[in-house]
Amino acid sequence: MKTNFASKIIELVEGDITEMETDAIVNAANCQLILGGGVAGAIKKKGGPKIQDECSKIGGTFVGGAVITTGGNLKARYVIHAVGPRMGEGNEDEKLRNATLNSLKVADDNNLKSIAFPAISTGIFGFPIDRCAKIMLSNTIEYLKEQTGIERVVFCLFDHLAYQVFEQQLTPETE
Repeated sequence: MKTNFASKIIELVEGDITEMETDAIVNAANCQLILGGGVAGAIKKKGGPKIQDECSKIGGTFVGGAVITTGGNLKARYVIHAVGPRMGEGNEDEKLRNATLNSLKVADDNNLKSIAFPAISTGIFGFPIDRCAKIMLSNTIEYLKEQTGIERVVFCLFDHLAYQVFEQQLTPETE
């Protein structure tokens, strides 16, 4: 599904984010930037050790923060590591909002035109997928309405249920 907002494209796809051909993909990271399981594990496996090496040099970031590394052997040139909230830690919605916006800002700061997001924090961090979709989509749309060089934002969702939830949130009312 593709839709236009402020002459920018927002696209929903069901698939493997490590196969995305965007300038950057977003890793749903932990604060220590250790590529373990889930999306991060897949990025480490397909992207190679260079990504973890760069993460180790950076050392970490805060919940809601985002940093950039090379894409290693991935199709994407870069990986933006965004730290989303764990359910139960408090102020989760604001932290997810910040992780989304900071990822977009890092992409802009690096003159990137396209970025692919997973559903941040909905795996082992336990964030509800419906809240994630609403927060990530609404904040991305607002960001794209401002001055930005980003032309295309993809939400690459791992399964059909997540895709359907994001699709329901991406309606004319979200404009």
